[in-house]
Amino acid sequence: MDDLLKQLSNTIGKTKVLELSRLLKEQQFALRDLIDLTFYADKDIAFRAAWILENIFLHDPSRYENDIAYLVSRIKDVKYASCQRHYAKILMHITDPKTLPLIKEKLQQLDLEPTVEQCFDWMIDPKVKIAVKCFTAEALFNLRQRYPWIQDELANQVKFLMRNGTAAIQSRGKKLLAKL
Repeated sequence: MDDLLKQLSNTIGKTKVLELSRLLKEQQFALRDLIDLTFYADKDIAFRAAWILENIFLHDPSRYENDIAYLVSRIKDVKYASCQRHYAKILMHITDPKTLPLIKEKLQQLDLEPTVEQCFDWMIDPKVKIAVKCFTAEALFNLRQRYPWIQDELANQVKFLMRNGTAAIQSRGKKLLAKL
């Protein structure tokens, strides 16, 4: 853990993130410990840990099936903008209809309402980055069958964001509204 903290204390790029991700997988580093590092007091260390978390988890989500409940339970605690993006992207992928049956099954066992509420909070918060809003909108779209009330609320939020939104939110918003 101390060695990882030392590595995360320095500026790193994609190559280093991939190398650290590979090393942590080889060492069977506990995903829960990596998740906890994404809440580190130093926001730069937290960001780098979240970046590695995204890489490790999305590369082989089935390997971390026993950590999904913990991962999802911590989403409501994410405060750093740089970490929100990585958690939102993970959430978008694990809720995707094409995700592995094992992951779908694990998610079915969880109460995702607090996570859904957090996604809407991020969509509403003007300080939250647009990438986070796009990823959470996709995740909410993916969860609309499970929680039917999401559909109308999501459509309203997307329309609201599109009123003064960037080209990115306009494009993503149009696609989402067409699917809804």
